[in-house]
Amino acid sequence: MKNKKIWKTLQGRIIMYNLSIVILVAFIGSMGTYHSSFKRSLEMTEQTMENDIEGISENFFVAYEEMMNIILNCTDRSSMNYGSLDFADQPSAKKQALINSTLMSDYCAISGYGSYINKLMILDKNGNAIQSGSSPGSKDDVKQLLETDWFWQEAEKSADEYRLKVVDNPFFQGKGEMLIPIVRPLDVAGSNSKEGWGFLGFSTKLFEKELKKADHGDTLVVAVEDGTVIAAANEEKFQKKDLQEMTKNLLEAETSGGIEKKKLQGEACLVAWSKNSMSGILVYEIMPISSIKNEKMLILNLAVFMFISCLLVGMGMSVLFSNRLRKPVALLSEQARKIGNGDFSCNPQIESEDELGEIGRGMNKMSRKIAQLLDKSVEDEREKKNLEIKMLQAQINPHFLYNTLDSIRWIAVIQKNTSIVKMVAALSGLLKNMAKGFNEKVTLREELKFLEDYITIEKMRYMEMFDVETQVEKEELYEAKIIKLTLQPLVENAIFSGIEPGGKNGKIYIRIEQEADRLCVRVRDDGVGMTEEKIREIMENPKKRKGDTMSGIGLPNVDQRIKLVYGESYGLTICSQVGEYTEILVTLPIEYENE
Repeated sequence: MKNKKIWKTLQGRIIMYNLSIVILVAFIGSMGTYHSSFKRSLEMTEQTMENDIEGISENFFVAYEEMMNIILNCTDRSSMNYGSLDFADQPSAKKQALINSTLMSDYCAISGYGSYINKLMILDKNGNAIQSGSSPGSKDDVKQLLETDWFWQEAEKSADEYRLKVVDNPFFQGKGEMLIPIVRPLDVAGSNSKEGWGFLGFSTKLFEKELKKADHGDTLVVAVEDGTVIAAANEEKFQKKDLQEMTKNLLEAETSGGIEKKKLQGEACLVAWSKNSMSGILVYEIMPISSIKNEKMLILNLAVFMFISCLLVGMGMSVLFSNRLRKPVALLSEQARKIGNGDFSCNPQIESEDELGEIGRGMNKMSRKIAQLLDKSVEDEREKKNLEIKMLQAQINPHFLYNTLDSIRWIAVIQKNTSIVKMVAALSGLLKNMAKGFNEKVTLREELKFLEDYITIEKMRYMEMFDVETQVEKEELYEAKIIKLTLQPLVENAIFSGIEPGGKNGKIYIRIEQEADRLCVRVRDDGVGMTEEKIREIMENPKKRKGDTMSGIGLPNVDQRIKLVYGESYGLTICSQVGEYTEILVTLPIEYENE
């Protein structure tokens, strides 16, 4: 026992089994904690991203509304008294122009976005204009503005859903800059006419500033309706074509915002976006899921700590419990060794109140029983030897019986008594065949020869009361294998249950043929027939009827033997008509000697 390796002992196995369970439970628990915690962390990150994007989008929408309010106030006749825009004709008009210009400047300053308003201008189609804004004016500003290809498109937009676009700064002082233009018709005569327009161009730096305030290392992008990016932060993390594709897909999305998992450049990312239906401004943020590594590592460390803790506790408990089991198991092992060496004395120490004690009581009981059996075995062996002597003394040599029958047959031959000769020859053949056993397989030819001996005896017994006609479909079937003593009980039943009760001569027909891969044997008699109840009684009573059978093998036994050897699809079937006939069909698989 001491030389055995620890993992081959019961104690070692208990420790390993317990550790396996503990490791499995700890692993599943740790992984479950890890995945659930990481999932929760991911959900919180998604919620934070959505809130951040919604906040940025809301700030942009506030700026958009403020810009729209400024241009609408400047183009509304009730807010500003324009009269004629030809300010050079009359001193009063010049004075009004100065007042209007000051008012426009006040609008810009009050809005809080004055530093981002590049140009605020009121103009007519004759080239007259007043303007304000952070960019100085020029006499060519009106001409440069009206000659752009986008001015008239912007003037036709609805104020209720004015979607922004980005254009090159058309003015000389702002060449190379990008502007977001808003153009509205001037309300001169109480209706929106095309006699004048209001123009507000504000810088994209407004969006850049907001992104810088919200920047925490992830990629942020702001785009307008046509897909033009007006501001971005940390866009260098992804290829330009990927960002363009992302912008296009989000602009075409049916929803106005949300968060999704997408794959960019082979990396799983979270994408949160918000799209304003009035301004057409799209804001989205891209965060690689791998960037949540700090929280991920913290959760992983927690899971590893839980796993190691469970492992250590499980190991300690396994060692403790296995030590408690080791002593009674050792006692049982020692008792088994003693029994194996022939010592059947009992050991009361192995009988405790637990399951191992039950085993100990069983071993002690077994020891007492074995001792008793050994004593009895010695006595039985002594009796057996005495019995063998008596059996040898009483044994009759079967050859003596065969030789005696042969002598009787020769005496009958000498005396020319053919009936006795035939009877003795048939009986001798029956005895020799029956002595070989019942369940071996013989050829159909051998079975028919055995049946012939039986019929010879029965015909003499019943004074030629019946005839037997045998037909075999083809010669090769004589070599087919059949279970010995299959046909004799069928013919026996035809004699005793069919012909004998009728009290008159009858005939038994035996037909053997092949159907597909089956050997079919039909035994038919023209006797009294049987009712369905009689058939059931015969088939359900496997016991032989005393005094009227030769082999003691009834029809149920024939059917049972066939099914045991060949399977349930083979066996015996009885068909009968009272007063007319009884036919028994036996089906077997075709089987030859060389198969």
